[in-house]
Amino acid sequence: MRPLCSRFLAAATTIVMSASAFAQGYPDRAIRIVVPYLPGGGVDAAARLVGQPMSEHLGQSVVVDNRPGAATNIGSDMVAKAKPDGYTLLLANPSQVANVSLYANMPYSLQKDLAPVVLIGVAPLILLVHPSLPVQGVKDLIALAKSKPNQLTYASAGIGSPTHIAPELFKWMAGVNIDHIPYKGGSQAVIDIIAGRVTLYFSAASTGLPLVRTGKLRALGVTGAKRFPAAPEVPTVSEGGLRGYEIVNWFALLAPAGTPHDAIEKLNAAENKVIERADTAERLSQQGIEPAGGTPQALGAYLEKEIVKYGNVVRAANIKPE
Repeated sequence: MRPLCSRFLAAATTIVMSASAFAQGYPDRAIRIVVPYLPGGGVDAAARLVGQPMSEHLGQSVVVDNRPGAATNIGSDMVAKAKPDGYTLLLANPSQVANVSLYANMPYSLQKDLAPVVLIGVAPLILLVHPSLPVQGVKDLIALAKSKPNQLTYASAGIGSPTHIAPELFKWMAGVNIDHIPYKGGSQAVIDIIAGRVTLYFSAASTGLPLVRTGKLRALGVTGAKRFPAAPEVPTVSEGGLRGYEIVNWFALLAPAGTPHDAIEKLNAAENKVIERADTAERLSQQGIEPAGGTPQALGAYLEKEIVKYGNVVRAANIKPE
């Protein structure tokens, strides 16, 4: 059996080395980006932000098709089983890599049935607490959690979501016990932390920063390896005292395995041009997303590392699907 860490890389290499046999006219009709979430969320917003300018570079319409359900498995499985012709893509985020470890019987294989196209961007989360909590930084929060085991709570937007994995990684690395309060999305989680019904929440920066600036919540740290450009005054969680802590949300385009090399290359080139545009970068930044780009091979390597990271947290925390 091929080692886990080589599967996406092998798929990406096969794409690059395969003989060019795709029609010169690709694309000659509309391209569909499947979003495995309801309209209006962060993944949907990312798809729509890059879809329109992508259509300008490709000369064809790019439409967003929302297919929510089963913790992203419905939409993801649809793309995994779609005809590999370059006309059906998946807007993926960390939920897909979490599902690799969460579900024993997945309807598709992330590594075998999907191929990397491009990493659109990464979005650090921001650790928020209610202003009444007597902590000013990450070290204070860890000390408080250790003094009150299982008395603090954290909200998440759902099992296996980045807002669930981020605090579980925090707990694991800090050696603290904080109880999980899952919600059916981020909106109610935000309402309840503002009301003081939960202690902390790892929020999308685009949602959390306005609440911090109006004094409704306090920011203790951002989860990326570096400070967030829109809030340089907020230290990283690692800087704040939990050395080595890093986890981010991200957005990537995947295609059905077997999609021709020419299609992957054209899609990758078009998306990199979109990401390099100043207007796209500004709109992504407004959503708390730092533009990325790069090759299919780079995305494949990144996904392998994410699968390992999320798998380690899922197993350490004994997380089970809903």
